[in-house]
Formats: sequence, C-alpha cells, structure tokens
Amino acid sequence: MSQTIDYTPETLPVLPLRGLVAFPETLIHFDVGRLISMKALEASMKGSQKIFLTAQCDISTDLPRPDDLFTVGTICTIKQILRLPGDNIRVLVQGTSRAMVQEFEDEGDDKCLYAKVVRLDTDPGRISQKRREALVRTLQESVEEFAQISTHVSRDIVMTVLDNDEPGFLADYTAQNLPINYEIKQELLEELRDVRRLEKMIRVLAREMDILQLEGELQDKLKDAVDKNQRDYYLREQMKIIQDELGEQSPEEETDTYRNQILDLHLAEKDEEKLLKEVSRLEKMQPMSAESGVIRNYLDIVLELPWNTVTPEKHNLAAARRILDRDHYGMEKVKERIMEFLAVKAMAPELKGQVLCLVGPPGVGKTSIARSVAEAMGRNYARLSLGGVRDEADIRGHRKTYIGAMPGRIINAVSQAGSKNCLLLLDEIDKMGADGRGDPSSAMLEVLDTAQNNAFRDHFIEIPFDLSDILFITTANDLDNVPRPLLDRMEVIELGSYTEEEKAEIALRHLLPKQLEKHGLKKSNLSLKHDAVIYLISAYTREAGVRRLEQLLAKICRKAAHIIQTEREANPEHPKRQRISVTRSNMEEFLGTPKYKKDNVSVRDEIGVVNGLAWTAVGGEMLQVEVNTMPGTGKLEITGNLGNVMQESAKAAVTYVRSIADKLQIDSKFYKENDIHIHFPEAAIPKDGPSAGVTMTTALVSALTNIPVRHDVAMTGEVSIRGRVLPIGGLKEKTMAAYRSGMKTVVVPAENESDLQDIEPVVRENIRFVLADTMKTVLDTALCRPVDSELPVLPLYQITPPRSGAAITEKTTMKQ
Repeated sequence: MSQTIDYTPETLPVLPLRGLVAFPETLIHFDVGRLISMKALEASMKGSQKIFLTAQCDISTDLPRPDDLFTVGTICTIKQILRLPGDNIRVLVQGTSRAMVQEFEDEGDDKCLYAKVVRLDTDPGRISQKRREALVRTLQESVEEFAQISTHVSRDIVMTVLDNDEPGFLADYTAQNLPINYEIKQELLEELRDVRRLEKMIRVLAREMDILQLEGELQDKLKDAVDKNQRDYYLREQMKIIQDELGEQSPEEETDTYRNQILDLHLAEKDEEKLLKEVSRLEKMQPMSAESGVIRNYLDIVLELPWNTVTPEKHNLAAARRILDRDHYGMEKVKERIMEFLAVKAMAPELKGQVLCLVGPPGVGKTSIARSVAEAMGRNYARLSLGGVRDEADIRGHRKTYIGAMPGRIINAVSQAGSKNCLLLLDEIDKMGADGRGDPSSAMLEVLDTAQNNAFRDHFIEIPFDLSDILFITTANDLDNVPRPLLDRMEVIELGSYTEEEKAEIALRHLLPKQLEKHGLKKSNLSLKHDAVIYLISAYTREAGVRRLEQLLAKICRKAAHIIQTEREANPEHPKRQRISVTRSNMEEFLGTPKYKKDNVSVRDEIGVVNGLAWTAVGGEMLQVEVNTMPGTGKLEITGNLGNVMQESAKAAVTYVRSIADKLQIDSKFYKENDIHIHFPEAAIPKDGPSAGVTMTTALVSALTNIPVRHDVAMTGEVSIRGRVLPIGGLKEKTMAAYRSGMKTVVVPAENESDLQDIEPVVRENIRFVLADTMKTVLDTALCRPVDSELPVLPLYQITPPRSGAAITEKTTMKQ
C-alpha cells in the first residue's frame, strides 16, 4: 500500500491509553472516563476530529504527564462518540498513520494535553516474493491456529487476515485484534520495517499459543480442585481488578458508602436497622443481578429524601406582604390568612404545618398565589396535580417488589422540593376519582391530617416520613366533589370572581406588562387606557378569572407588533407608527366584533317587569323578570329554564300575594280566575337559586295592580310566604352588575347590611342601597306609587358602609 505522507509537524490533542495501542488503518473502540481524556475528545471534535493516541508506560498512573507517555503513537480520526450511563464515553476511532512526538506542549485553557507530532513512514523492505509469501502464509496459519485455541478471536478477524497479503497491514491488523500485552504491541508499533514487524508478530503468536496451551492444561488440572467458594473468590478478585481498571466503585466501597449515608441521617433505631439490613442484603448479592438493582434504586430514593433538611423561614411580615401584593391584586382573605400564619409562626416556631384550601372559579389565581406564598415565607416549593388521579398507589406509592415500582406523588414532591418544611401545592384536589384500584382521596386523609402525618408511610420507602412541617395548599373549583372527611381536614378560603374594576387593575398592573415583554414591545409602543380595558372586559369576556383577558391582551400585542414591524421594514430610517393606541373606537380592528352586549335593561317604567340581580361563576348579571296575567282558569306558568328552587320561590311569591290581596286592593280570587305567567328571558341559560324571590313578588304585584315598576331600581333577596326578606350571597358581584347597568337604587336584605362593606367604593358612591326586612319596604321602593295609601311608606335612605373589607362568597345563589 503506497500513500503520500505529509511530514509537516501537526499539533494535536493527546489522549493517553491505558493497556491499549492503536495501529494505522484499523478501527478500535474504547471507553473514556478520565477528565484529561474527555477534554482531548472535546478539543478534537471542535477541530478536525483528529487526535493523537499514545499508550502510557504505566497503566496505574491516573494523571499521566508527558514523561509517562510513549513518544510513538498513532494519529486517528474520530468516527463515533457514544455516551454511556454515568460519566463514561465510548469512542470509535480509525488509525491514520504512525507519528512521533517532537515535543509536548503545556495545557491550554481547555485543560487538554497537546503534542507536536510528525508522521512516520514505513519501509516495505526488499525481500523476495517467495519469502514474502512464506511469511504471509505462516502468519495466516498461526492466526487460524490461535483462533482455535483462544475464544477471543472472532471468525471475521481470521477471514480478514486470510484475505490480505500485505505484510505491513497484516502485522498491524493482527497486533490490533489479538489479546497480547500492550508493551509488545508498542514494540510492534515502533517497528517501521514491514517485514521485520511481520516476523516479530509471527514469533509473538508462537509464544502466545504456547502460553495458551499451558493455561489450558493448568485449567484442566485445577478445575476439579477448586471448589465453588474459591471460584467465587477468584471471580471477585478479577472483578475488583476490572473495576479498578475502569475506574468504577467496587461493591465493598458501594455498600460502605450506603452505610455511612444511613448513619449520617440519625434516623430512628428501627428505621436505621431496616436500611442497614437492605445494605447487608445488597452486599451478599451478585452486582449484576436484578434484585441488586432493585435494592440500589430503593436505597438511592430513600437517601435522597430531605430527612433533616430544613430551610430557614422568613418572619418579616412587611416583606412578605410586599411580595404578595407585588404578584397578586386583591385576594385579601388569602393574604390575611398567610400573614396570620406568619405572625403565629414567628411567635410560636414549634407550630406545625397547616392545610389551606383555596376554592373558587377557574382563572382567579389560586395556583399562582401558592408560589408567591412560598417566596414570602422563604420555603421551597413543589406542585403536584391531582386532576385525573384514580389510583391509590399514585399517593402512597407501589411496593418495591413490583417491577417498575416507584414512590407516590407526595414523596416525589418532597424529594423535588428538597426540604422537609417545604410548601406543597395540591392542585385540583376536587378532580380526583376512584375506581377498582382504590380511592386516592382516602389515601389523602393521612397526608392532610396534621395529627397523623408526622409518620406518613409510603408503600415504597416503607419507613415513616414526617410531613407535619409541610404547609399544604390545595385548590378546588367545587367543594361538592371533595369528600367530607377530607374537607374537614382543610381550612377553606373561598375566592370569588373578580369584578370588572379588579380585572382592569390586574390587566394594567400584571397582565399587560407581562405580554409586552413576551412580545418584545416596550411601554412606549402600546397605549391601552383604563376605560379601554373596561370595554374590552365587558364586550369580549365572560369569565370569573382573567385567563381569557390575558389571551386577548396577547392578541392585541401580536397585532401591534405586526403593525410596528411592517412599518419598520417599509421605512427603516423613519418609521411612522412606533406607538399604537388601542381605544374603544378602534378595538374591533384588533379583536373583531364584540361578542357580548350590555345587559338588556328597560329605559322606561313598565308594568310587570322588574330588574333582578343574579350571581354567576363569571360575576354578577342583571336578570329581568316578566309577569303577565290574563283571564283563565288559575294556571301558573313558570318558564325560562328554571331549577326546582326557583320554581318553589315563584310559588312562595304567589302564596304571599294571595295573603295580602285585600291590602293590595285586588280580587282575592285572582289566582282562580286568572292565568299567571312568570318568565325569565334568555331561556337557553339554566337558572336556579332563591335570590329572585323578591323580584318575582314585585313583578307579580305590579302586574296585578297595574302599577309600573321603576326602571332604575334593582333588587335581590329571598322571600318567605310571610313576606320576610331573607339574606342572600354574592352581593359584591350583584351590585357591580347593577352599577354597570346604570341602576340608581338597589334593594338588598337587611341581614346583608354587614356585607355592604365589601362592595367596591365606586359602587357605593353611585348607588343608593335600601335595606329591606319585609316585602313592604321592597314594594314601596320599587313601585311608582304606593299600593296601599293607608299603610305608612318607609323612607328611602342611603347606606354608606366603611370602605375597608374583602369580598364575601355567597352560600346560596341564583346561577345563570
């Protein structure tokens, strides 16, 4: 084989080999685990993928220096790199040519050893053709004979040797692929004369075959004399040597490490004894057995848990309040409860963890506030979603004896958090299910019971773990789906839907700056005023939270970015539009036609038409009630897709009106001689709840007495058959709907007077509130003239409650 050799010196990274020698024109693969070798590979891959391989003089040297390396090696090209489990790398290289080191260079910035090398040419020599063929045949026969004795030579190697007649290549290929001492291989590599190298290879093969024959004879003689224990000892010693060569940890060192880690945890005596017993079992097993892998996995998971790791807590109430106010607007009840917890924790550090349950409609910030609470308290944070969990093993884990067993989600979350006093968010706790594999909500009873969770037992780790220092925060949309025993273990904090004003503040303070940054815009690029945000909320969204609002703001930002970038490309030097103003007038250009219209409220006083107030999951709504009477047989028709509670309220209203027919100066037999039809518009929307009782009663009285109802009055309240006005919930959202629809007066139950302090200040300033404890007050307020001039008319009065306080959450509502 003739080739052109470039004798120009090259500077290449050096990879020292231990017990290996690379030859030209051959492929060799080996594992790399030392840092100096990995750096050499990195340097080679960044360059021409060429690398200089040379053997160490002493294979026991871990950090070889230039004096520890042979000066003759092989320039190779890296063909493949494969990362193995752990920190090892398997490399496949192909030898290019022999080379000699002229000088080693100092380590560069990449901590890699370099060498200036010059390629070496081989000498084919002058030899007769007959002698050449004789040497080649001798080598081929020796390789065939060696392959029959040794099990380390594959048939492919033999076939390659038989198929080639080049002395230099045969010598190199045979030396590369046969299991002979690396020092002999180095001598063959340094021999540049092909014929001499082939002759030497033949002598080496003859010597190796003699040794193999002697080894075979010795093995036959010792096979019957060595018993099983001696063989095991022999194999273990061989394994030690192999692992030492590969830089791996021996089984004895591994078990010693496990024992030291277990003792350092200072666990209870029984728990420590159990773990040490597992280590003893591991020590007696074969390292490659399946059971040993199970025990290693078990010990690794147990030792990774934060048994004694506790993060210092922050007790600065002012700083904690600033963090909560920075990340979330409103949510006063949640913030106040967290501040109380921090205050008590500062005064009584031994207080164990608490369990809070945030209940509210989607999108109001239940999940996101948990992260802010963790930051405010200085605790590590982890979240696990319980939505769709149906298997008890998801909570408690699987027995480690099962294939693929793993700990439960609680233990995994604690391990992820990294401290035993972390904050765990159990998201969507009301979405857990149950099937034949068990009830996960029952497994959660122990987790959330502060009197029991100090010794929580996961099926996988099998020893108790203390959860009592963890602050659990759970979230739910509907408490009806949470089992009662589980609900009793949690302190429920209800979050109502946001009002329009709150949504506008959240949009301007948090959502809009977030979307501007996300879309590469500056504050100067987009103008969106408060009134425009209010219009956006009322015309394009119907939600309790702000998720849809954030999506619409993102859409506006995308369109603004498109307009600005288009203008920049059209006029790079002096773009015209660098600031986009979004107002009510041009909102349709960005978001299209409005999807929702204002509540349909009459602008004139009408008979039998009354403005009611309803609470929905997305806020308050105006809900008109229409009543019509006509001659008939006494039928009571109630329409509008109403629930059972609402239908019962309508019957209660009719009963009350019958009881005061004389005072209303109407025929006492109206219910027999007239058909009464009570209708709620928007019949496609289901409605239910008792809070429309006063509304239906007022509309019925108006229809029977032909007295119009004031169009600027709205009302809410449950009515009894004795005419008492009973309290309702959701007053904050309902009054906001009345304010949004332009109402001037709102009639509310007298027992809801304390709830008026939670109403938005802008609503209190623009609406007059009338407290009613009987229907007399309601009728005198809503009807255009008194129905009974003989009875005194109660005066209207303005209620101005304090401005402080948080929103309440209703207990019974009229849903729409």
